[in-house]
Amino acid sequence: MNSNNNSSSHGEVDQRNKESLDSRFNQTLKNVQGLLKGRSIPGKILLTRRSDILDDSGSQERSPSYQRSFSQNDAGTSDDMDKSVEGGVRNTNNSDGNTTVNKLTSSTSKNEDAANEVQNSAMGTRATDSARVTKFTKELSGQMVILERLRELAWSGVPPYMRPNVWRLLLGYAPPNSDRREGVLRRKRLEYLDCVAQFYDIPDTERSADEINMLRQIAVDCPRTVPDVPFFQQAQVQKSLERILYTWAIRHPASGYVQGINDLVTPFLVVFLSEYLEGSIDSWSISDMSAGKISNIEADCYWCLSKLLDGMQDHYTFAQPGIQRLVFKLKELVRRIDEPVSRHMEDQGLEYLQFAFRWFNCLLIREIPFHLVTRLWDTYLAEGDALPDFLVYIFASFLLTWSDELQKLDFQEMVMFLQHLPTQNWTHQELETVLSRAYIWHSMFNSSPSHLAS
Repeated sequence: MNSNNNSSSHGEVDQRNKESLDSRFNQTLKNVQGLLKGRSIPGKILLTRRSDILDDSGSQERSPSYQRSFSQNDAGTSDDMDKSVEGGVRNTNNSDGNTTVNKLTSSTSKNEDAANEVQNSAMGTRATDSARVTKFTKELSGQMVILERLRELAWSGVPPYMRPNVWRLLLGYAPPNSDRREGVLRRKRLEYLDCVAQFYDIPDTERSADEINMLRQIAVDCPRTVPDVPFFQQAQVQKSLERILYTWAIRHPASGYVQGINDLVTPFLVVFLSEYLEGSIDSWSISDMSAGKISNIEADCYWCLSKLLDGMQDHYTFAQPGIQRLVFKLKELVRRIDEPVSRHMEDQGLEYLQFAFRWFNCLLIREIPFHLVTRLWDTYLAEGDALPDFLVYIFASFLLTWSDELQKLDFQEMVMFLQHLPTQNWTHQELETVLSRAYIWHSMFNSSPSHLAS
């Protein structure tokens, strides 16, 4: 009789603990979504610079790395969010990884319930509300831009008309000192012109056989770039892509050109063109733009692409070991967060490389509507050198959006589903949900690496 009572008591305690943990997770999700969408700001994100110092002068500059943490906010509500996140981390640390995280998520459907409370916004309210615009304006108007503050703001979205300047700064292409900025950009743009003249604007007789083959491959891939956006099918746009990609490949012989890098130029091209072209990208044409403006835009794309890939060089070297390493981490993270879907995928014989390799290779550009890509890249670039590791959390959140659906599919159905994900009608709401989940899981697991150990 006593044993039955004890068993019942333990069962009630476990149920209360599960409900408490689920409640904390959902509340944290709501708080972070509120932060991303601008409805409330329960705590600001502080970014702590590592010991390495940004050098603005050289062509091999790297973006500084940052770590995110919560801090007090004048709104006076950050305590609740801190306790919620810390509570989740504490419970994750003090019990078995699989059991606790299964309780934590109890499937991604609860996250979607929380997301439904966030109002849909086609333009992304968080990035465009007046208070945030004022903060961006203040940060950008000083003689010296404080990159930590700019990253903190940019993580949640950048107002579109500020995006070109913000991205140049976040990537370390434009120096934070406003007195030096114009001179550095002018010098870099001239350097790009020299590279094009030296490597691209030459006859094939002056190229090696490998260089001729690489240029041909680039020429084949450019028309395939973002095929559902008519702008990228314009001949002049494809010629600009070809120049940027070939020049970059020649200047980076360790990797050369790898299919997928063509996708990575497109967000930069759209953002830097937005300084000269108005309206929807569907109505854009560069046929009337001067050669000087096109050259400057190409140069900015070239240097920003270089800065981005400097932080993930082994993603595109032989056998792409960096991507293979992150795919393995993704598999481990999903196993810890959602053991049922992980087990189902394993039982069906589905390998993560079969679908996630393209995600890491193209940074999700082929998986979501193109109009959402620049918002996603605001967060990418705000991460700095920490981006490769944070991609694992974003992609886990992205995958587990369809946790329930995946568990109903067999191997062949899963392969087809993951290659043609139903994101065509996605808005900023779905993207912000993915990012908020990734933020929470990073807060929980990044400080608990044992949870991701095999």
